[in-house]
Parts: sequence; C-alpha cells; structure tokens
Amino acid sequence: MQQTAEQQVAEFLDVLRFQQRVSPHTLASYSRDLAQLRQYCDLHGVSSWEELLPTHIRDHIASRHRDGLGSRSLQRELSAIRSFLNFLVNRRQIPDNAARGIRPPKTSRKLPALLDADQMTALLEGAQEDELEIRDVAMWELFYSSGLRLNELVSLDMRDLDLNAGTVLVRHGKGQKSRVVPVGRCARQAIERWLRLRPSYACAGEKALFVSRRGNRIACRTVQLRLERWQHKLGLPEHVHPHMLRHSFASHMLESSGDLRAVQELLGHANLSTTQIYTHLDFQHLASVYDRSHPRAKKRRPGSSVT
Repeated sequence: MQQTAEQQVAEFLDVLRFQQRVSPHTLASYSRDLAQLRQYCDLHGVSSWEELLPTHIRDHIASRHRDGLGSRSLQRELSAIRSFLNFLVNRRQIPDNAARGIRPPKTSRKLPALLDADQMTALLEGAQEDELEIRDVAMWELFYSSGLRLNELVSLDMRDLDLNAGTVLVRHGKGQKSRVVPVGRCARQAIERWLRLRPSYACAGEKALFVSRRGNRIACRTVQLRLERWQHKLGLPEHVHPHMLRHSFASHMLESSGDLRAVQELLGHANLSTTQIYTHLDFQHLASVYDRSHPRAKKRRPGSSVT
C-alpha cells in the first residue's frame, strides 16, 4: 500500500495508545488485525484506504475464516477495521466506512467452564502450609467473592479496599470503567490474614494489595501459575484458571438470585447480552436436575417394567 496508508494506521494506533489509553493487549491485537488487512490489500492491488470496498472486507473476513479463525476472533478483527475506518471518516480522509454492517460468520457459542459449589469449597478451604499460600487463598477468595477479572485483581491498590464497608473499588475495569463490588465475609477474613503478613513482603512505598515474593505488584502470569500449583496440590480434576473463578461466581450468583441485571453490574459487563450466557449455564443445571428427578424424564434401567 502507499506510504500514506501506512502513516494513517500509525496515527490511529497513536490515538488508541495516548488518547483512548487502551490496554497493551488491545493495542497489539488491533495492530495485528490491521496488518492482516494491509497484507490483503497488497495482494489484491488496493493501494489506499479510499479504494477499499465492502466486497474487499467480506472477502478478507471470509479468507480469515477459511484459515481457521473463530467467530470471536473475526468479530475482533472487524471491530478493529471498523474503528480504523471510522477514524479516517471522521478525519474526512475517506468518504465512507466499507466495514459498516458487515458481520462475521456465526458459530455456536462455547459455554465457559466453571466449578460447582462443592469444588469451589474444596479449592478455598485447602490447608495453607506457608505464608504465600495464605496470600494465594486471599486472591482466590476475592476472585470468587467479587467476580474480578485477572488484570482487575492484580491492579488493586491498598486504597481500593474497604474492609469495614465490605467493598473493593475496581479502578481499571474493561474499557477503563470503574465499579464498586462487595467483598464477602470469607474473602474479608482471608484478606485480613494476608494483610497481617503483607508488611514483611511489600517493598517500601508499594501500593499493590497483592505483592510477589520480591515485594512488587504480583504479575498476572504468577497468579495463573500459583493457581495451577494450588489445583495440583489439592488434586482437583479440572484445569482451573482465574477466569473460571469469575465464571463460577457469575453462575452461582445467577442460580441463587435470578437477578441478571445485578450480575451484569457486578461483573462490569457493558451489555446485558454478555451476561446472558450465564442464563444458559443456569438452564443446563436446571435441565440436569429435571432429567434426574422428573418421573417422566428418568431413563428406565434395562429390564425394568412399568407397574
């Protein structure tokens, strides 16, 4: 493509980085997605963004689908393309957004894995044999108590926690949106145990609620590895990861309360449709109970007779 087209992409990424302050992960994804589109344009003789047509976008997305990309990844690529072209439209550098109205191929939505209440109890009540395990269980309790994302948990500062009120302030939620969420009794007790130990680990001036062995803010990867270690120690059969604790929180809350809007607020979902996946999980549970319990739904054992 022309050098001007390359410069326009660079300017768009700068706006994301410095003005919108998107996460490094989002910035890297958008950069890769637009690089894929530029590669397509080079192969098909499209030299400027003004020459891009809806047929090009559809063909590009179809080819990415043939390469094995799933619907969610294709949706993200389309989102990156739409945002970039809107950027150019707003600057009056192109007349129209060629990606407007284009949708990726639909695939069946995979339900998130989660732990049931007994598995969660086993995870949270495992014997803690050292001080770092006390810290770890405080993190697992907070994940499950408040439905936090991994990056939200590691970003927490001491000032964000109010144990007297039983709340935590999430300052760096998805889309840079903040929210206040409750902290349950068991999580508060676990955090209090960790806070008694924290001064002997945290470096001077460190603000993070959870710190590593070295005294600095704990890294996302460290949390993942510690949870895997804890799972193996307890002999849990499932592959447990931090987001599974968030999924379990959402499903158990919805199962008990039936309040979809409240769960949406607690999770920090911008759209109710994102939260509605947990209604499918809840229905699966109800259907399983029905199949086991209803006289006309039970499977008869071979050789049994109706009396």
